[in-house]
Amino acid sequence: MAFALALAGTGAASARNAKEAKDAPTETATAADELPQGQEVSDTVIELAGWVVASKDNQGYPFAIMDKAAAQVLVFGGDGKLRGAAPALFGSAIGDHSAPGVAKLALSAIPGHDRTTPAGRFIGAYGPSEDAGRVLWVDYDSAVSMHPLPPGTPKEKRSERLASATPDDNRVTHGCINVSPGFYEQIVHPTFEKGGVFYVLPDKDSIEETFPEFAQSRAAAKDVDEKDARHVRK
Repeated sequence: MAFALALAGTGAASARNAKEAKDAPTETATAADELPQGQEVSDTVIELAGWVVASKDNQGYPFAIMDKAAAQVLVFGGDGKLRGAAPALFGSAIGDHSAPGVAKLALSAIPGHDRTTPAGRFIGAYGPSEDAGRVLWVDYDSAVSMHPLPPGTPKEKRSERLASATPDDNRVTHGCINVSPGFYEQIVHPTFEKGGVFYVLPDKDSIEETFPEFAQSRAAAKDVDEKDARHVRK
């Protein structure tokens, strides 16, 4: 995870620099890394992290970027430094929106096709729940939280899914985000004790639809790079 350690050391000064940091030498850092060996983080996640800090979109609060396709969660402090990266479980249904009224249903009553983890930018915080005590709400309106891996049922095999080396079997929850108990206690809980911002990448929707300001910034940076490249041609 050399790129992530580089981000932790530099604070992700800009989207362009963040992308370049992927191949930078490893910096000294204490970020927790639970990602399977050899599993990479996408350029989109790297660029989004850089943009969040450069644009101050997180307004100084800690933030997390969640990549459903890769089944990854990356947690950053308010200063933009990486605090940890880990595999996660997400909603079993592919989709980027919550069905109307799903938050009021019992878990067992949620239809399979509505068990989605919504995509987008959310401002979350700890708060009470009806059946699980105090939880970290990622999107309160759709009742989506991030919490330690629950026992689940033998049929779901959540522990085995989380421990597998690939993201292919990490879609199993009713919509919430599950991480390992150790990662939750060491990284998630202390980082978001006073709330934070959560960026959930889409399954089907485009980045332009989900994060329009980030997409515009990335397109502008690409235009600059292309113009600079043309200037050096002789």
